Amino acid sequence: MTRGGQGLARVAVVVRAGAVPLWWLGVFAAGIGVLVPGVTGRRIGVIAGAALFLVTAAVVALLRRKRYVALAGGAARAGKHDVLQDRAVTARNWRRGHRWWLLLAFLAALGSAFAVPAAGGMLLAGVGAGLWLKAAWLGRLERGSEELLWVRVDWLSRGAGAPADKRVKAYRATGIAAGDAAPGGARRRGGVLV
Repeated sequence: MTRGGQGLARVAVVVRAGAVPLWWLGVFAAGIGVLVPGVTGRRIGVIAGAALFLVTAAVVALLRRKRYVALAGGAARAGKHDVLQDRAVTARNWRRGHRWWLLLAFLAALGSAFAVPAAGGMLLAGVGAGLWLKAAWLGRLERGSEELLWVRVDWLSRGAGAPADKRVKAYRATGIAAGDAAPGGARRRGGVLV
């Protein structure tokens, strides 16, 4: 570790950062897509979309859980010179790093409505819901161990995402009250900062 410490981002915040934009882009795309009759018809499109939503949310929520648990189990205590990144900065970096992917996904979801109305948007919303469920699961993991999980910022992927990627060698841990985000990455209520 360098003398000045490392910049650390909350794992749960990185995971949760994509949930809101993906959910709302998916909802908008599904809402617009349901207005298009499409090749299959609206009824089949909505039924297919609902199935895609449920399957996608489950897959995203369960993906790489063993890796997260392994990294959490080997987490070392953060050093006194490590810098804890604010929740808003972590979320902004993720959204900035993924803005073109979000736009392309939204346009693809809209385009798919001409074949299967609403299904693409519901798929996109399912990814957002899955990320939210994964962040909630991480919150339960953090509460159980009574420590918050952090990842080095320089180990995150180019888009400031993927906190369980191969590049990530280990997590750091702090007390449950550190930083400005609660377990699971939600905004801390009452503005408690430690």
